[in-house]
Amino acid sequence: MKILFVGDVVGSVGIKAIETYLPEIKKKVKPQLTIVNGENAAGGKGTKEPDYQKITRAGADVVTGGNHTWDKREILEFIDDPKKNILRPYNFPGEHVPGRGYLEIKVNTKKVYVINMMGTALMQPIDNPFLEADKLLKKLDKDAVKFVDFHAETTSEKIAFANYMTGRVSAVCGTHTHVQTNDAQVINKETAYLTDVGMTGSYDGILGDKKEPIINRFLTQRPNKFDVDEDGRMQIGFAVIDINDTTNNARSIKNYVITPNNQSFLN
Repeated sequence: MKILFVGDVVGSVGIKAIETYLPEIKKKVKPQLTIVNGENAAGGKGTKEPDYQKITRAGADVVTGGNHTWDKREILEFIDDPKKNILRPYNFPGEHVPGRGYLEIKVNTKKVYVINMMGTALMQPIDNPFLEADKLLKKLDKDAVKFVDFHAETTSEKIAFANYMTGRVSAVCGTHTHVQTNDAQVINKETAYLTDVGMTGSYDGILGDKKEPIINRFLTQRPNKFDVDEDGRMQIGFAVIDINDTTNNARSIKNYVITPNNQSFLN
């Protein structure tokens, strides 16, 4: 089984990049499952229903979230719709959290769980993802593929989580920091791992935002309003994970990025 995972969609440029590149990527990769992190789609913070619709129409089977999940109140109008494959981090605290932190889908005859978790280091308060993952995995079918979007700030927490999950899930792919890392690997020949899959948005901004306010913040050490760069050229970051359907272990993981200066994947 091949899983295609696309990094954080940021603003309208990110949506345009998904609409432009995702169909072409899928033609080349031929994935059985496509997952896209869409938590920055609505102006850089949150996801509105039209954003979800555009991402899924372009070819996503599942849309995952992160720390900006609740930034657009409109998400409460559709996140509980069972017909919509949209996730929020599983480990948000509380007993009656809207939406789902994981979902079960069938890929051909194979059961697959897509799980969304969020880290705690340098992030907003949230339940411990290590302990919550322990509890969740006890409830899930052991004979199933399990993919985790781990939305976290620090490299150390992402690597620690992946090692803690090794042999228990098929893949752990990081999101949130918007810069693709170069450490794709299969840990212990079992669990595919990538610290960060990168982002889908403006190539000309800084992490998808306009450059000037961010540079000015560093120059002056004073607060500045950050705005999404909606005029930049497009980039898209993604990873392809190959999983053995019999053992549920990953065979390989490869990271890619398409930018105005790097179109090699499409050639």
